[in-house]
Amino acid sequence: MLFGVGARRDIAKFFSGAVRFCTDRRGVAAIEFAFIAPVLFIMYFVTMEVAQGIEANKKVSRIGSMVADLVTQRPTVTPSDLDAIMRIADSTLQPYNRSSPKIVITEITISADAKPKATVAWSRKMENGAFSKGDPAKTPVTIPTSLNIGGTFLVRVDSYLNYQPILTWTAEQKQATGLFASFDNLPMSETYYLRPRMSTSVDCATC
Repeated sequence: MLFGVGARRDIAKFFSGAVRFCTDRRGVAAIEFAFIAPVLFIMYFVTMEVAQGIEANKKVSRIGSMVADLVTQRPTVTPSDLDAIMRIADSTLQPYNRSSPKIVITEITISADAKPKATVAWSRKMENGAFSKGDPAKTPVTIPTSLNIGGTFLVRVDSYLNYQPILTWTAEQKQATGLFASFDNLPMSETYYLRPRMSTSVDCATC
């Protein structure tokens, strides 16, 4: 005989234990949850981040329309007026506070020539919370053909935001983690045009 009684008994116990192990269903749910849980958590956080990104993008678009609406309701403005309007626009991004928007308000003069030319009348901007002049007066600009009507004025608002996903940002360090370098800053922008409504143009003598 190849195996003694004791050896055969041990082999039988081994196979019997192996059969019981393979047919035992206790703990299957826990094992399945251990495999599925990471996927569920990833899907949850990605969905949350996408929703926040879409909401931030909507707010960036809303900044342009809101600022243009407030500016074009006035026949004249001052730099302090424009700064106050841009502060209000900045607050619309809350509770998002991981980066600051850049807002540029520009009044555009369209000449009455046979081929109208669009140039900057005045410009004011906010960047990183600081206010300053935008493009110099007389700077040529490009506008949509449908708006290029000679002898008229336009107010253009450009809003920009480098959106930082919360998954790539640490509140303690106040900076991006660098774990996903390609997604640390997602550029969002919107350009909005509106014509003055209370007068032919919106004058800003000290801009």
